[in-house]
Amino acid sequence: MTRVSTVQNYNIMTANLMRAQTRQNDVGGQVSSQKIANDLKGYAKNAEVLTAMRGTQTRINGLLDQAKAVSNRLDMQNSGIERVGDATKNAREAIANALAAGSATTLMQQLGAAFGEVVQGLNTKSNGLYVFSGAQTETATTSATTMADLTAAPSTASLFHNDQYVAENRIDEQTNAKTGVLGDALGTDVFDAFKQMQAYVDANGPFTGKLNDTQVNFLKGLLPTFDNAYKGVIDIQGKNGVTQKRFEAAQTDLSNQADTLTSMVGGITDVDMADAITRLEAAKLAVQASAQVFTSLQASSLLNVLK
Repeated sequence: MTRVSTVQNYNIMTANLMRAQTRQNDVGGQVSSQKIANDLKGYAKNAEVLTAMRGTQTRINGLLDQAKAVSNRLDMQNSGIERVGDATKNAREAIANALAAGSATTLMQQLGAAFGEVVQGLNTKSNGLYVFSGAQTETATTSATTMADLTAAPSTASLFHNDQYVAENRIDEQTNAKTGVLGDALGTDVFDAFKQMQAYVDANGPFTGKLNDTQVNFLKGLLPTFDNAYKGVIDIQGKNGVTQKRFEAAQTDLSNQADTLTSMVGGITDVDMADAITRLEAAKLAVQASAQVFTSLQASSLLNVLK
C-alpha cells in the first residue's frame, strides 16, 4: 500500500531541516571566527571564569603598557645623565691636560663646550617633556646657558627650575618604585665646579697661553671638585640603572603572565579547528539528508495519489 504523507510528517521534517540548517550556521560561524561563541552566553558554566580571566588580562596589559612607557622614560633619563657625566669628565680632563702641557690656550673653549653639554643633558626631553624637572615637565630644568650665568645668578639653586616632586610608578601589582631624577640633585655639584672656574676668571682674567704658578695651583685644587661632581653623577646613573633593570624584569614577567592568560582564555574560547571542520561537514550532510527526505515526502503527497 502506498504511504501517504500527513501534516504531522511535514512539520517533523520541516523542524528537522531547520535544526540542521541552524546547526550548520552555528558550526560555520565557529569555523570562520575560530571562537566557540561571540558572547558569554555561549560559554555556559565557563562564563564566570572567563570574565575573571579577562579582567586579570586587562590589569596585566595595563601594567605592561605602563612598564614600557616608564622604561622609555628611564632610557631618556639615562641618556641625559650620561651626557652630564661625560661632559663633567671631559672638563676635568681638559684641566688635567692643560696642567700637563703647562698651557691653557684652549682651556676656556673646552670648558665652555663641556658646560654646554651639561646644560643640554639637564634639559633632556622625553615626548616633549623635560625629564629632570619633577612635576614642572613643561619648564626647562635649568635656564643657564653659559658659564658666565653661574656667577651672574644670585645662587646656583636659582638656576634650577624643577620642583621637588619625584615620580613614582608601579612595577607590578604589589610594588612601587621611585623613577624620577631631579635636575638640581643631578647638576648642582657640577654647576658649582664650573662656577669656581668662572669665578676665578671673573676675578683674575681668562686663562691664556702659558700657566703661571698661581693658575697651576688653582687648577690642581679644582681637579678634586670635578672628581667629586663626576662621582655624584655616576652614583645617580647607577641608581637609575638599577631601576631600569627592575622595570625590564617586570616587563618580562608581565609578558609571560599575559601569554599564559591568553593561552588559558584560548583554551576556553578557541575552537578545535579539526573538530569544527568535521562537525561542519556533518552538519552539511544532515541538511542535505533532511532536504532530500523532505523532497521525497512531497512526492508522496495525497494529491499525487489522487492524480
